[in-house]
Amino acid sequence: MSYTKVNYTDVEPVADAMHFLRDPLDCEQVGVTVLDCEAGWTGKPHDHADEGHEEVYVLIEGEATVEVDGDDVALTAGDAIRLPPEAERTIHNGDTESTFVLVGAP
Repeated sequence: MSYTKVNYTDVEPVADAMHFLRDPLDCEQVGVTVLDCEAGWTGKPHDHADEGHEEVYVLIEGEATVEVDGDDVALTAGDAIRLPPEAERTIHNGDTESTFVLVGAP
């Protein structure tokens, strides 16, 4: 078979929010995560400098703020933000639920 398919809702969430799809999709070069955030959800500050992973966050639904190296970047549905590996980032969800698609590589 030349493809793999999974519904993210069938993947057990980590931290009650993050559906990691890399393994279920057998990805070799890219990581894909769907993040379903409850109102007021906040992620952990982190970077990917050690792994060299560049990331793109696409906010599909809701409103949220991504703190990048101390700067708050407000996002609304449809916005995307690219994050270099060394940038420290933290997602802060707003007053309503939101959904992100997070993509990282290599």
